[in-house]
Amino acid sequence: MSFDYINALLKKPTKRTPIWVMRQAGRYLPEYRATRAKAGDFLTLCKSPELACEVTMQPIDRFDLDAAILFSDILTIPDAMNLGLYFSEGEGPKFSNPIQSLADIEKLPTDINNELTYVFDGVSTIKKALNNRVPLIGFSGSPWTLATYMIEGGSSKTFANTKKMLFNNPDALHLLLEKLAQSVIAYLNQQILSGADSVMIFDTWGGVLSKQNYLDFSLNYMAKIVKSVKAQHPTIPITLFSKNGGKHLTHIADTGCDGIGIDWTIELAQAQQQVGDKVAIQGNLDPAVLYATPEVIEREVKKVLSQFKGDTGHIFNLGHGITPDVDPENMKVLVDCVHKFSSR
Repeated sequence: MSFDYINALLKKPTKRTPIWVMRQAGRYLPEYRATRAKAGDFLTLCKSPELACEVTMQPIDRFDLDAAILFSDILTIPDAMNLGLYFSEGEGPKFSNPIQSLADIEKLPTDINNELTYVFDGVSTIKKALNNRVPLIGFSGSPWTLATYMIEGGSSKTFANTKKMLFNNPDALHLLLEKLAQSVIAYLNQQILSGADSVMIFDTWGGVLSKQNYLDFSLNYMAKIVKSVKAQHPTIPITLFSKNGGKHLTHIADTGCDGIGIDWTIELAQAQQQVGDKVAIQGNLDPAVLYATPEVIEREVKKVLSQFKGDTGHIFNLGHGITPDVDPENMKVLVDCVHKFSSR
């Protein structure tokens, strides 16, 4: 089985630059909206392996993508820890039992894979449906990012409660992050055993930390996860993505990961200068480009492709998730342009 996406991550030769897109299964697709309506709500959609498979396959059936990504949510782990995850319309995720004290952290379970069998069933169902068309990416949220949701009780602009704990009670925060790291290790290992060909860690909120705090409270735990998962599955490529993490790339590359995801706030050429050929680079078109005309999308694709030096080690992606109001035809233009202008 030879896939351009896997080969690019391992810096092996590819026929063209592979592309997949964060949130490629999502609300911009009418077929996704129909399946979600059938499910009734977002969590039911995530927790039904058959429906998760259906929406994972929708962009694969519609576009010439080089990888599928498991349809799930980064908050499955805190949900399995009994924090009472729910989604309010228009407000995103919320927890009815947020972390408020050291005692709350101490009683959190870490052996939670039995609560997450729906995810692993989803992986194996998708893997079977893909039938080796493209590889399947599994994923998790980073411990730091999961901790922010668990402590804030949902999304936050200031991360006040999390940063209060970071400065006033760092030992408590480290205990929480350690527990989350162990849960993520077990979670990713089981996704791989269920059929994931590569895994990715999304550190959505790593960029809100100062440099030293990023290294201590975010990257430190992602490095532990990489080391442990690699010990179990040495041939499975791992990608780390810290949103707004362009200033930390050399440190991220030192974790032993295979690929680094970058957002559009750093130039691809600049990122490549920092990491050399140590790791593959995934990114980094501004998602807003997909609101533009096909001519502009083509121009911007060429710009990103021209910045990367070398024949392999680049996975084309958006710098963050595709937005819900994008025209699916523009996604097709994007995918086709990447392939057309990168064929070797």
